[in-house]
Parts: sequence; C-alpha cells; structure tokens
Amino acid sequence: MSETGKLTRRLGLATAGATLAAACAPLSLFATLAPKDPAARSARNVDYGPKPWQRLDVYGPKRAKQPAPLAVFFYGGSWDSGRRQDYSWVGQALASRGFVTILPDYGLYPAVRYPGFLEDGALAVRWAQDHAAAFGGDPARIVLVGHSAGAYNAAMLALDRRYLTAAGVDPHSIKALAGLSGPYDFLPLTDPIAQRTFGEAADVAGTQPTAFVTSQSPAAFLATGDQDTMVYPRNTTKLAQRLREAGVEVEERHYPGVDHVRMVLALSRVFRGRAPVLDEMTAFLHAHAG
Repeated sequence: MSETGKLTRRLGLATAGATLAAACAPLSLFATLAPKDPAARSARNVDYGPKPWQRLDVYGPKRAKQPAPLAVFFYGGSWDSGRRQDYSWVGQALASRGFVTILPDYGLYPAVRYPGFLEDGALAVRWAQDHAAAFGGDPARIVLVGHSAGAYNAAMLALDRRYLTAAGVDPHSIKALAGLSGPYDFLPLTDPIAQRTFGEAADVAGTQPTAFVTSQSPAAFLATGDQDTMVYPRNTTKLAQRLREAGVEVEERHYPGVDHVRMVLALSRVFRGRAPVLDEMTAFLHAHAG
C-alpha cells in the first residue's frame, strides 16, 4: 500500500480531502501523522499582539542562503474555524523550499468580524518584518500566501494597502501574493457565512479584493481546482483578469480533478503527487522575492 493509502486508512477516511474539510479532528490527526518536509521550527506560540488568538509559529529552512524571503501563510476555515497547529506541514513545506515561514492564528467569528481578521493579519506581517533578521529572513522580501478564507485575507492585505500601512508595514515589501482557492469577488452577500462575516461592513463593496487592484499591486500566483464547489473557480478567474488588465504579472492555474480541500492538501508530502501546486507556487514566489 502506498504512503498516501496507509495514512488515509489510518485516519479512517474514505476520501481524505472531503472529510478533512468537515471536521477539525481529522485535520489535527493529519498534522500529527503525516510525513513532513525537513525544516526547523524556529519558534512556537509567539505573541504578535495582546489578544489571546494573536499567536504564531515560525518555521525556518534547515539549509538556507541567508537572508531568506519571508512567507506569511493564512489558513482557511470560513473565518470561523482553524488553528495554526493543524497546518504545521504547510509551514514545513514552505520552509523546505527556502522561505522563513510565519503561521499566524487570527480572530474568528463570532469574536471577530470583518475587518478584524485583516487587522490581525497585518499585525502578524508587522511582527514578521520586525523579527525577520532573528530567524534569517529578509524583512524587505515578503510574500503572502493563503488558502480559502486565508487566501482572501492574503489578497486583501496585498491589494488594499490600508491594513499594512496602519500596522506600520511598507506595502512595497510585499513582493508577491499566492492565493489558493480564494474568494475574491462574492457580491452580493447571499451566502450565510458571508452575510454574518461581512454584512455589517459600512462599505460592502469595499470588502472585495477585486476592488483594490491597481498597477502597483504585487505579482500574483492564483490557483484553483476545476472540481471546487465550495469557492467557485470564477473567483480566481475574475481576480486574475483584473490584475492582468492593470498590467500586473499573474500566473493562473486551474488544476484538473482537484477540489477545494485537495488544493491545500497538495502542499503536503502525502498528496503532493496529485497536483504540482507547491512546485509551481514556490517557483513563482522565488522569481519575485528572490
């Protein structure tokens, strides 16, 4: 039996991707049992702000040409679930490809609604910039990466400069964005998750990443799966189109046979053979961040 098959059987999953999306426990088990890439966890459970959820972990390359670019990864979970410990394998995957990687938690519904989780994300980026040198990272070469709701967070921070600027981060230090299966253009707010998360915004149109594209936006790697029925691929298509129209470099990927959860699982050693997401994404990020 293959490594993937053994792990799937041990987790008790008929289809690992679908079940991992449905509950935290299988994802926690996956993070514990799945084989991981070689990387050094440089720091754990570090405060980046005073609130109880403002914590992060740092993963560093074992053998890096210093200073290395910084990657800040935001996990998904419909803005109401998720925790950084369950994505340790993402931190290690990115670190193994030469990035000092920051995995922050951020405020979740109902404690936090828009734009609170974006303000948290900006503070995490500020922490990464302030402490980059201590972990062998370059504070002037930052890339923002996210999956699902986390891809929304990464895109908004990269495109709407207000949040990073308010946190004291120079937006020009963001060299590239990588969004995996992200919601970038989802008006009107008909989905209950979107309504509760964004419905109280004074400017609902201003909650959409596509509204902030300019010629100064960072280069973007935008990927989705053609089997994604949770966040439809048209979100990726719309943001990619807006960026191209503004003259921004975009690499757009639509992976056949990949659904919403398998997109992020493709970053893991277990499921990496399903789609070349990690290779293509990190090659793009290095091309723009060094």
